[in-house]
Amino acid sequence: MIMSTILSVESALLRSKVLSYKQRLFRLYYTASSAAIIEDHVFDESPRVDDANVMFNFGRDRLRNPRFRRKHSLFPIVVRVIKSLNSEAALAGDKTFLRAVRRYGFPHSVASFRIIIHIYASAGMHMEVFALLRDIVGFYRKVKFDTFMLFSTLIDSPHRVERSIVVFDILIKVFASNSMLNNAFDVFMRVKHIGLEPDILSCNFLLKCLVEAGRVELVRKLFEELKVSGPIPNIYTYTIMMNFYCRGDHGQGVDINLATGIFEEIWKSGETPTAVTYSVYIHGLCKCGFVDFALQVICDLRYRNQPLNSYCFNAVIYGLCQRGAVHEALRVLEEMRSYGILPDVCSYSILIDAYCRKGDLEKGVDLIGEMELNNIIPSIFSYTSLIHGLCKRKMMESSMNIFRKIGASGCKYDLMAYETLIHGFCCQGDIDSANKLLEEMMRNNLAPTSFSFHSLIVGFYKLGLLDKVVRILKFMQKVGILPDTTTCNFIIDGLCREDHFMEALTVLEEFQDQGIDLNSLSYNAIIYRLCKGRHPERAWELFPRMLKRSVLPGVVNYTTLIDGFAKQSNPEKALMLFSKMLKVGVTPNTVTYTVLINIFCHRGKMREALSTFNEMIEKGLDPDHISYTSLIAGFCSTGDIRKARAVFQAMLRKGLLPDVTTYTCLMDGFCKLNCIDEASSLFDEMKRNAVTPNVVTYTVLIAWYRKHGYVYQADKLYHEMKVKGISPDDIAHTVLSLKAGNCRSKSIIVS
Repeated sequence: MIMSTILSVESALLRSKVLSYKQRLFRLYYTASSAAIIEDHVFDESPRVDDANVMFNFGRDRLRNPRFRRKHSLFPIVVRVIKSLNSEAALAGDKTFLRAVRRYGFPHSVASFRIIIHIYASAGMHMEVFALLRDIVGFYRKVKFDTFMLFSTLIDSPHRVERSIVVFDILIKVFASNSMLNNAFDVFMRVKHIGLEPDILSCNFLLKCLVEAGRVELVRKLFEELKVSGPIPNIYTYTIMMNFYCRGDHGQGVDINLATGIFEEIWKSGETPTAVTYSVYIHGLCKCGFVDFALQVICDLRYRNQPLNSYCFNAVIYGLCQRGAVHEALRVLEEMRSYGILPDVCSYSILIDAYCRKGDLEKGVDLIGEMELNNIIPSIFSYTSLIHGLCKRKMMESSMNIFRKIGASGCKYDLMAYETLIHGFCCQGDIDSANKLLEEMMRNNLAPTSFSFHSLIVGFYKLGLLDKVVRILKFMQKVGILPDTTTCNFIIDGLCREDHFMEALTVLEEFQDQGIDLNSLSYNAIIYRLCKGRHPERAWELFPRMLKRSVLPGVVNYTTLIDGFAKQSNPEKALMLFSKMLKVGVTPNTVTYTVLINIFCHRGKMREALSTFNEMIEKGLDPDHISYTSLIAGFCSTGDIRKARAVFQAMLRKGLLPDVTTYTCLMDGFCKLNCIDEASSLFDEMKRNAVTPNVVTYTVLIAWYRKHGYVYQADKLYHEMKVKGISPDDIAHTVLSLKAGNCRSKSIIVS
């Protein structure tokens, strides 16, 4: 009887408080078993809602209707929530804030939800608080309310703000998880401003989100605030900052000095680094190229019995493999085992990829076998690395066997595996097999990328099947896949090879209209083909069209055109273009200077050629063997064999290896001066240096021997040329057709 009376009184009191909400402050009294965790007098004030924010169209008429607000109220629902602490049962049909606003109006809904949020926060029901706050934030964004106003709206009481700290901690997480990072940071700063200290877990979550979003300034500002005014950073805070400095993304490089500074702060703070902290730092060291130092750090940590994991070692293994030290990386794998840390699939996959790229496929297969013995299931990446290595060796049958093994092992095919095989078949010229794989890939619901089609386009391009290239391009456009710049260049060049210059230019400009980022190299395919077809004037006409399309002609365009005019025996136009190139600020490269040297050499102007050669060196450019060979050929053609020999020696001192053209030019120079001993000596030298003579080399010597009557030596060289499979060209046939009667029969010892 007494208990019944108490419950009746309590019920009457609650009804009285709800009905008189406008006149009196809401105070919480209840006797449910869960009420023990709720502080008495939790809510003593209701929030004041700014009418300026209430702009939701379907709520305004209801807000102005007093009868509507008296008839419909959320407070009975609030009471049920207080009683049961069960939002699902209590809110029933009004589970979302949006529905509540539609039914009860905005001010009443936000006041009621605020009470429920604080009840849940006091009861430790943080997941429920997160869900409700996320719902309210979603509403604010939907109707374009000022989300920065939520802070003041959610304060429990201006006189007891400390009771709102849990709500604000969760609000920080809600904002951060929804990428509203400015809002989250604003809540953090306003909490600090009213004298409260947010939980370090919320701060860490915000810091992590800021790092992932690349908000560099806010990351640094938040970290400094934590160090200066709290909450005190913990090891997870420091690890997040370590990751920030070691990631090297969002336009920043790895700042290993600041990362090392974080370690110093950790020691000073008394926090203990975790295995993750160490792995992040070691990964940063390896990214900067300090792989040996990273390995030394691991040894030092092991000596001091500090926690390590497989990620620490994997970073070093990867770093060593990147610089080609694969065998050293394998030794690190063995050391990893000796430390009691088992290699994982990532450890093996890094090594398999490195060995396969190096061409040691047998070791790659052995490592996959070792993984299986250790009950480590190889990943698709492990198999794809092996497939890539086999494709490079043109072992397509073995590649397909490995590929089918992937499916049999239960490992799911991915796009990279298919594209690797497609590329391999295309490189071998087996376009049919590549096309079948592409069809199979699409049947397996793997959407092809531009690279998938790139391989086929290049394959057809190399076979000269332009119609197939155009057909693939049309299919790509149909399915909405844009070719990349390299693919476009192949298509354009393929059209130019068939002399479809205007069509190539039309296709190029259509690509640009579709948003494909084409550059000066794209136009160079047309320029090169026009110049090769001895039409440099038409190529020159493309420059204004390039400028109209905001594509600035580059050094390759100018060099190609200069060479085109030079080969058309128009050196004046070529030199004019060089002057124009300098005038517009395009810096010439080694190839440009070499073209100029050739122009001067062909005209016999060796002083200008040598001056251009020296100018190239003064500009900081390194002449290549073609530059030296051009100069050697020029001096030989003018009979200045002494300077030609000096340039040859300078070339050797530079560490540049002469090729067959270099040797042949110099030998021809000696033969013209009847210095057959020097020419023969060079012939023997080139064979010792594994430089294979060509038909021109043999013809130079045979011509001299025939001209001077040394028939035996000429016939001997001719026989040697045929044994090596070198067919005489027209010039050689002309030389060999000289009648023996016109030659003096002599014999000399060929050294």
